[in-house]
Amino acid sequence: MHSKSYITVRYAETDKMGIVHHSNYPVWYEIGRTDYIQLYGCHYRDMENSGVMMPLINLSCHFGYPAKYEDKLLVRTWVIELKPAHILFSYKICRLNDDGTETEIGYGTTEHGFVDSKTFKPCSIKKRMPELYEKIKGTL
Repeated sequence: MHSKSYITVRYAETDKMGIVHHSNYPVWYEIGRTDYIQLYGCHYRDMENSGVMMPLINLSCHFGYPAKYEDKLLVRTWVIELKPAHILFSYKICRLNDDGTETEIGYGTTEHGFVDSKTFKPCSIKKRMPELYEKIKGTL
């Protein structure tokens, strides 16, 4: 299962060349990640309220075609690996063309650990939020 997040490129996200600056892709990944978790009836704040945080361990971004101001984009997000103390998300960003087709403009991954919000030591999402863990694990 994957989530779909729709984004319209804002002027502030573009650079002097008129294309989206690369620093926006991780922000769009975060939008996708948030929407993905919400598919399972959970919000990031629910995780934080239960004492779990997800610091970033690794980030990869691969760029194909540029996005430009007012382009309509679709971010597809899914989980490709889930362990009790670790999660790996994958993202695909497509431009939605006027004719209804999609053009892939980039893709990437983010890897996160699950840590206790007070100690920042690794913790088990399987123990802290077993329903969320089982729901996501069931789609892999």
